Amino acid sequence: MDLARSLGASYAEARYHANRVSSIVLRNDRVLGAGVELEEGIGVRVIFGNVMSFAATNTLSREGVREAVESAIAKARSLAKSIRRPQNLAEAKVGRARYEVIAKRKFDAMSIEQKIEFMKDVWRHAVSSVREAKLTSFAIEYGEYEEVKEIVSSDGAHVVSYVPRIFMSVNLVLAHPQKGTAQRIVELGACGGLELLEDWKVGERVAEEVKAIENVLLHGVEPPHEPVDVVIGSEVVGLIVHESAGHPMEADRIWGREAAQAGESFVKPEMIGRERIGNEHATVVDDPTIPGSFGFYLYDDEGVPARARYIYFRGLINEPLHSRWTAYIFNTRSNAAARAMNYASEPIPRMANTYLEPGDYRFDELIEDIKLGVYVKSYMEWNIDDIRWGQRYVGLEAYMIRNGELAEPVRNPVLEFTTRTFYSSIVAKSRDLRFYPGICGKGEPMQGVPVWFGGPDVRIAKIRLGVAPR
Repeated sequence: MDLARSLGASYAEARYHANRVSSIVLRNDRVLGAGVELEEGIGVRVIFGNVMSFAATNTLSREGVREAVESAIAKARSLAKSIRRPQNLAEAKVGRARYEVIAKRKFDAMSIEQKIEFMKDVWRHAVSSVREAKLTSFAIEYGEYEEVKEIVSSDGAHVVSYVPRIFMSVNLVLAHPQKGTAQRIVELGACGGLELLEDWKVGERVAEEVKAIENVLLHGVEPPHEPVDVVIGSEVVGLIVHESAGHPMEADRIWGREAAQAGESFVKPEMIGRERIGNEHATVVDDPTIPGSFGFYLYDDEGVPARARYIYFRGLINEPLHSRWTAYIFNTRSNAAARAMNYASEPIPRMANTYLEPGDYRFDELIEDIKLGVYVKSYMEWNIDDIRWGQRYVGLEAYMIRNGELAEPVRNPVLEFTTRTFYSSIVAKSRDLRFYPGICGKGEPMQGVPVWFGGPDVRIAKIRLGVAPR
C-alpha cells in the first residue's frame, strides 16, 4: 500500500485472499475423485490520476507483490488519456476489525474415509426409497471451504476474517419405462463445521425427495387449464427473488457494465426510490450478516461494515447493491456489497443472502380457502431474460389443492410471468422463512461466490399455468 502511494497513487488497497477447498465426488457408491485445492495471493487496486486499476499476484514474496503494484500503476498510467469520466470511490466509514466463524466440529474431526462412508449412506437412503421407478443416475459432491482474508486500504480499512463453509450437492434421476424421467438436484450449504452434517440429516432428506419425485413421476396429472390460485414454495420463491430482484438491483448492472456479459437490468437510475414494482407484500432483503448463512460476511472486500439492504421495500424499487465505486457513480454511499471470488478478482457488487420478507400465515392458512389451486413446492428448470423481466419456472414436486387440502401430484406445471406481475400478485405469505444455497455467477472473467436465496411460501392471485412437455 505504501509503495503504491509512493508511486503516485491517490488511493491504494491490498487484499490477501486464500481459499482452501477439499472435495469428494461419488457416483452411486463409487468414489470418482477426491482432492484439495489451495489458491492464495494478493489483489491490489489503485487510483492513479483519474484511473482505477487492478492487478494481482500469487507470488507471495516482496518482489512478487512489488511487481503487482507496479503493474497496477502502469495500467492506470497507460489508460489516463482515454478515460472520459474520472474514476473514484465514494466516501465510506471503513472498519478495523477481526472476526471468524467458529466451527463446533472442525473439518479434521472426521477422516476422509468416514466422510466417504457418510456419502455412501446417502446413496443407500436414495436406493432404498425407490419403489416402482429406477434410480438411473446418482451423483453426490461434498466440499469444505475455508476462506481467509486480510484487507488494508490507504483510507484506514484493516479487516481480517476466517469463514469455513460446507456445500453438498446431490443429483439424481428417476426413470420409468412408461412415465419417463424426472431429475432432482438437492443442494445444502452454510458456514460452520461438521456439525452441519448432523443438522441437515442428509440421508433422510434425500430419501424424502426420492419418494416425492417418484410419486409425481408415476401419478402426476396435468395442472388445471383455467386460472387458479397458486401457492409457490419457498425454494421457488427464493430463486425468483434472486433472479428478479437481486440481479437487476446490482448497481453496476443498472449502470450498464454487465450488458455484454450477463445482460442488462429493467431498472433505470431514475426509477430508484420512485417507481413501484409490486404491492405492499413485496419486500426483498439482502443481508450478509445472517449467522450461519452461506453468503455470510461482516465487512465487504472494501472494508465497509455490512448491513441488511432493502432492495424492494413494500413494492418500491428501493436500494441497489453498491460498492464504493458504483456509489461514487450514483452519488450515494456504499452498502457493503463489494465481493471478490478470489485474490485474482476485483470486488464488484454482489448478493449475499437474498430473501422475500415472510408474512404471518401458517401454511394450512394459506390454502384453507382455495377450492381449486396448485402448490408448486420445487422447480425442475427455469429461465429469465437479459433484463430480468420475463421469466419461466417449471415445477417438479407439485400438488393440486382441493377444498383447502393438498391432493394428487401435478406433473410439470409452468409458472410464467413478468417481474411486476409476480410482485403485484402476492396476496399472502407464510411465516416460515427458509433458505437455499447457490454459487452465484457474474462478471467477466466469471466470478462465483456463495449465496443463500430464500423466502416464505407465497400465495399469488389467479394465474394460468402452462404445462411442460414430458
